[in-house]
Amino acid sequence: MPAQPTAVALEPLAPPAASLTDQTVAAIRQAVRSGALQPGQLYSAYQIAAMLGVSRSPVREALMRLTEAGMVKLERNRGFRVVIPGPTDVAEIFQLRLLLEVPAARRAARQASADLVAGLRAELTQMRAAVLDHDEALFMRHDQHLHHLILSETGNSRMISLVDNLRDVTRILGASTVDRSRDLDTIANEHEPIIDAIAAGDVGAAGETMMYHVSHTGKLLVAQAATEAGGHVRAEDLWVHMGPI
Repeated sequence: MPAQPTAVALEPLAPPAASLTDQTVAAIRQAVRSGALQPGQLYSAYQIAAMLGVSRSPVREALMRLTEAGMVKLERNRGFRVVIPGPTDVAEIFQLRLLLEVPAARRAARQASADLVAGLRAELTQMRAAVLDHDEALFMRHDQHLHHLILSETGNSRMISLVDNLRDVTRILGASTVDRSRDLDTIANEHEPIIDAIAAGDVGAAGETMMYHVSHTGKLLVAQAATEAGGHVRAEDLWVHMGPI
């Protein structure tokens, strides 16, 4: 008997401010982030359309975009599944993040404004508050906002969107390293020297501290993905091969 689509509950979309396809992409992404859509389960595009209160057309278009981003895999005449990234996928993602976020941190230090530094420190304060509340989801939102502020200094909206896509794919792993190899407080602490370097206008230190933070996260998640894939790949060897260019 063919596998049946898994039941899922999603909120109907609000009246459109962006296109219905954009809203649908955002809704599916959020469902993946929250765990409402689980990796490996089969879901129906018809069901998603009904839950969101839209036609099948924007759902199909959204799923095509998310397939291109590597988040989902379409199964003809059956539905779609959220993709579980393997260790090579994770290594490639963090190689890209290093190529984008290290130069962005240097640019931010080169042209840092008081408003930027204040914004970064405010996000870090919110991250630390989330640590005290044991709220990982809120912590990760402010973590992402902090990285957004740095990336925004490039003036490149496509870069921000690409990094968001990359983060969403690795988030499917569980995909912070929390409670596996480091805690929220440790992650927050890795951001402080990045902010300090940007505030000081120290271009070299900004790049180095961002490289450490992204590389450290990448190595841990590659190891996590390798373990979940059955340990057939040596994470250290893969990181050396696929690490920073």
